[in-house]
Amino acid sequence: MAYCSEPLTKPITILTLQKLKAEQEKFTCVALYDAPMAAMAEQSGVETVLVGDSLGMTVLGYDSTLPVTMEHMLYHVEAVARGNKKSLILGDMPFMSYATTDQAMHNAMRIMQAGAHVVKIEGGEWLAPTVTMLAERGIPVCAHLGLTPQSVNKLGGFRVQGRTQQQADKLLADAIALERAGADLLVLECVPSELAKTITQRLSIPTIGIGAGKDTDAQVLVINDILGLTPKPPKFSKNFLVETQDIPSALTKYVSDVKTGVFPELAHTFD
Repeated sequence: MAYCSEPLTKPITILTLQKLKAEQEKFTCVALYDAPMAAMAEQSGVETVLVGDSLGMTVLGYDSTLPVTMEHMLYHVEAVARGNKKSLILGDMPFMSYATTDQAMHNAMRIMQAGAHVVKIEGGEWLAPTVTMLAERGIPVCAHLGLTPQSVNKLGGFRVQGRTQQQADKLLADAIALERAGADLLVLECVPSELAKTITQRLSIPTIGIGAGKDTDAQVLVINDILGLTPKPPKFSKNFLVETQDIPSALTKYVSDVKTGVFPELAHTFD
């Protein structure tokens, strides 16, 4: 199936993504951090952009996301919002910025006022009251399950999650609980492809996968991985610049390959 990537012509909303899921049409997400790349993503037809706390590792030189602050996130959300007026912008809530519901409400307000349309938080069923509180106050939430980098010390490193039956059952239960609490989107990172497929089929909200197989409703990659800037790229990533030779073409090929099911391949997934 051929797909021709085109610039976005109108703003993407949560309803847009729900419609795409209902019609079984894949959509794309890119994690990026500045206005020029944000503008390029809009021109390439990228429906959602994530201003991720991954910037701690990709931009700021840290070895994890833990040192990232609210001030870092606000600075980069503002930059991305200035560069992109059509994609749905997801803003990461950094480490310990939503440990209590009061913290979550205050910091989500700041992220949204900086230009995000959705806030993203990592964690399972324990976050349900926070998700409900934010949703009731008009703040869309993207939940994040599987490998949750803010919990890297608890998880024992950057490891695939959900390989045992007990872990898989817990991830599915967490996903259902978060949807019931009011989450609008769900990121699944580094989970076995069959588990990601099961979760995607059980939920009515769209799922965004990274290292989670090809059956999620969308794929997300970090711009550094798309452009081959990561010294030791993770298994789930792909350098699209090698095949295309320029940045706009790399982004449009990424969009096209996700839309047509070419990416991810088996080499990018976990059993």
